Amino acid sequence: MEGNYVLQWFLVKYNSIARLGNLARKFQLQNCIPSLLALAGFFLLCGLVLQIRGQNPLEFYRIILVSGFASLDEFGYVLFNATPLIFTGLAVAIGYKSGLFNIGCEGQLYIAAFAAAWIGIHLNLPSFLLIPSCIGGAMIFGAGWGAIPGLLKARYGAHEVINTIMMNFIAFALMNYLVTSVYQEPGQMIPHTQQIHEAARLPRLASLLPVLPQSNPLNVSFLLACGCAVCCYVFLTHTRWGYELRLVGNAPDAAAYGGINPGTVTIWVMALSGAVAGLAGVAEVMGYRHRFLDNFSSGWGFTGIAVALLGRNNPFGILAAAILFGSLNKVALDIEILLEVPRGLFLAGQGMLIIWLVSIESISQKFFNDSQGTKRGD
Repeated sequence: MEGNYVLQWFLVKYNSIARLGNLARKFQLQNCIPSLLALAGFFLLCGLVLQIRGQNPLEFYRIILVSGFASLDEFGYVLFNATPLIFTGLAVAIGYKSGLFNIGCEGQLYIAAFAAAWIGIHLNLPSFLLIPSCIGGAMIFGAGWGAIPGLLKARYGAHEVINTIMMNFIAFALMNYLVTSVYQEPGQMIPHTQQIHEAARLPRLASLLPVLPQSNPLNVSFLLACGCAVCCYVFLTHTRWGYELRLVGNAPDAAAYGGINPGTVTIWVMALSGAVAGLAGVAEVMGYRHRFLDNFSSGWGFTGIAVALLGRNNPFGILAAAILFGSLNKVALDIEILLEVPRGLFLAGQGMLIIWLVSIESISQKFFNDSQGTKRGD
């Protein structure tokens, strides 16, 4: 009788573990392992460096938790820092899913930001018309800037990495010329345009949520970013265009055999990626500074690559990764002040995080391929 109870207990536990395994496979939780390993390596490396400097690593970990999550005000700043990274991370992921590497998000968001500022300055419309006009115009210009490398790749086979890097430099130079020689606000030493109309500004969430201080810069663009992540997930996984995008990325020959034109997909994917990246510029111009400021970005387009890698190119994973990077960006300043650790050292650790992500991804893919080959051989 006792043996039957033991057997029943074992079967219940086995079924529970099996259900957890099926749940993990359903949500592809095993894909999180490389990101978690890379994160663990990043935090261990930071602690090791502090230990070598004769400082307490536990204090570093405490500051990370306190600095970003001690209050709603602190967390609001984390979400504010994460907002542009959500857009650029999604833009990189859209291109990556189709086998394209869009390194031009930085230039695309600059072009889009200036377009949003120009429309917000020159059009005097009610808010319900002006805000969509600014956002739509920014996305159109970002899409156009992104479509150029896509067209060059589809028509002439020019690699999108080289093209997008060159397009970044062109965008920086063009925006610098426009904001210093054509549209600079008179009487100002800092190169920036005049402010956009009041009707073109996105409200701060503090006006909607009394629990947030009025000084907190978190604005409606964060909600726009969350909605964009949901739309990207639905688009990539539940639409015909998302299927074509992923098929071209995984098997372009099979896609062509099935009647899909890889060249056409390349063009509209790069345009879509540029449009999403342009929303990062919208968040800056319409939600925060209310004008176009030269060199306003702190490398959001390039950090978006790390966000997409850490989020495994999954829109919801990118949302979480952007919040993590938003926290790290806020923590970097506090660590420099409280622990007297150079901020550059912390940013170098973020670079190591990207290297680990790529390395662990390659190792896991090799292990998966080897295991699949072994199973076929058996």
